[in-house]
Amino acid sequence: MGVVREWERKRLLGQWGVRDENAQERREREILERDLAGAPFAGRRVRPRSLPFGPSGDRYVASLGGPLPYMIRLREIEAETAEHERDLGQAWRDLSAVCGDDRRRFARRWRALAEQWNFTAVNELIDRHNRFYPIESRLPMDPRTRDFALVNGESYRRPRLDAAWILERFPPHLERATAA
Repeated sequence: MGVVREWERKRLLGQWGVRDENAQERREREILERDLAGAPFAGRRVRPRSLPFGPSGDRYVASLGGPLPYMIRLREIEAETAEHERDLGQAWRDLSAVCGDDRRRFARRWRALAEQWNFTAVNELIDRHNRFYPIESRLPMDPRTRDFALVNGESYRRPRLDAAWILERFPPHLERATAA
């Protein structure tokens, strides 16, 4: 999916103010004026028709039940991830204190701890999110990619937490752990 450049967005959205009409727009305006000449409603306000697109009954009923399942699940994923980060940060600092100045020992023990860390509960939530979010949120399909549309420019899929996730946030560098 392409990225819209700033100048293109401004051109499309007209954020530079009102611009003069071009030749095509002038021709279209003249054709419209000719078509409206002598029309009984020309110059009078026309009441807009009500559109058939309103809040659907199922959406209204769902709103009465509180947050939808995917909203609750996302909140749980965020809370559990934050708890893991707190616990890992504490373990990282504690291990740096235990290892003293031995960098290799710290790196070896930290990698071993990262491999053994248990993410089962949060990964089950992430798997359920990745499976059910498009259905529960009624995420539209993107016909070009034949996949679900992006959410705020990103995929709705959440990556599972593992040792690489830990080492990305808490690298096995004794100096950084001691400084924290």
